[in-house]
Amino acid sequence: MQLAIDIGLTIAAIVIALPLAVFAVECFLSLLPALAAVALEGPRPRAVVLVPAHNEEGGIAATVRSILAELGPDDRVLVVADNCTDATARMAAEAGAEVAERQDATRRGKGFALAHGVARLAESNPPNVVLVLDADCRFGPGSVERLARAAVAHDRPAQALNLCDPGPDADPLQLVSGLGIRFRNQIRPTGLARLGFPCHLMGTGMAIPWRLIAGAQLASGNLVEDMQLGLDLALAGNTTQFVPEARVDSPLPSNDQAFVSQRTRWEHGHLATLLRQAPWLLLAGLTRFRLDLLAMALDLLVPPLAFLGVAWVMSMTCLAIAWWFGASWLPLAILGGVGGAAFLAAIAAWWVWCRETIPATALALVPWYLLRKVPIYLAFFFQPQSQWVRTEREAKS
Repeated sequence: MQLAIDIGLTIAAIVIALPLAVFAVECFLSLLPALAAVALEGPRPRAVVLVPAHNEEGGIAATVRSILAELGPDDRVLVVADNCTDATARMAAEAGAEVAERQDATRRGKGFALAHGVARLAESNPPNVVLVLDADCRFGPGSVERLARAAVAHDRPAQALNLCDPGPDADPLQLVSGLGIRFRNQIRPTGLARLGFPCHLMGTGMAIPWRLIAGAQLASGNLVEDMQLGLDLALAGNTTQFVPEARVDSPLPSNDQAFVSQRTRWEHGHLATLLRQAPWLLLAGLTRFRLDLLAMALDLLVPPLAFLGVAWVMSMTCLAIAWWFGASWLPLAILGGVGGAAFLAAIAAWWVWCRETIPATALALVPWYLLRKVPIYLAFFFQPQSQWVRTEREAKS
C-alpha cells in the first residue's frame, strides 16, 4: 500500500514539475545570444491593419491616427465596429479609417469581428497580408512594415513583441501584472526563438498572409481565439514566427474590476485550451516527427504563471505533510528541485529583460498577487467563463 502511495505521489510531482521545467528552460534559453536576423528585401507588401472594435469611441480615433502614421501608400486600415452602441464607427471614419459595421446579438466576440473584416476585404483587391491590432493598442515605429515583410517573406504568421509595461505611477497590481506579461510575451517566446522554434499568436500585433487568413476558421466564440488560430495554422504547417523587432504596446487594466474581467477571460480561456489542445498537439508532433509542434505543445503545457505558482505551493505543502507521515521524500525532492530551478531562471530572466522597466519590488509582491488570483482559478473549476466580455477602457488621446 505504501509503495502505491509513493508511486502515485511521484507521478503527481512529475506532472506538476513538467510545466515548471519547461518554464525554466525557456527562461534560461532567453539568455543565449540571438540568432542572426535575416534581411527582408523586395517591394513592400500591401497590408491592411484590421482593428476589431466594440464600443471604443473614447480611443478609436487616436488608434486610427497612430496606425495611419505607419502605413505605406498602398496600405489601409479597416475598423470593424462590432455590435457597437456608441459612436465608434463614426469616430473611426472621421479619423481616416475604412469602417465595416456588424450587428449580431447572438454571435459576439473578437473572432466574429475578424471574420467579418476578412469577408469585407475579400470583396475587392485583397491585400498581401492582414495585421490585427486591438483597438486600445499602438504599433511601435516601423512595426507595420517589419511584420508585413516577415509574414510575406516566410509565408507564415508573424507575431510582434506585445508588452503591457506599467507606467511610472503604476500600482502594485499593475507592476506584477506587467512582470507576468513580460514573461509570457517576451521572455518565453525569446527562449523558443533562440532554438528556431515558433511562438503562439498573442491576439494583437500579429500579421498573417492573405492566403492563410482568408481560409482560416475565425468566426468562433473562443475566449482565446488568437491562441486557437495559431494552433490551427501550426497544425496545417504554418507556425508563427516571433518578430521582436516589431513592437505593440497594450495598456494594463486601470482598476480592479477591469483586471478581474480581463484576467478571468484570458486565463480561463488559456486553461481550457491547454486541457483540450495540448495532448493533441503533443500527439501530432510525435506522429509527424515535427519538433516545432512538440515545442509549441510543451509551451502550451505551461499554465498562467500565477496558477502554476499556486499549484506548486499547494503541492509542496501536501507532499511535505505526506513525507512527515511516512511517505517517500522523492516526490518532495523532485518538485522542490524543479521549483528552485524555475525560481533561479525567473530571477535571471528578470535581471536581463525586466529590471530597467519592472523594479525588484514587484518580485516581493508576487505572493500577494498569487492570492489575488486564487478566486479566478477556483471559478475555473466551478463556474468557468464561456462568453467573451469586453475589458473596460479609459479614453485615449
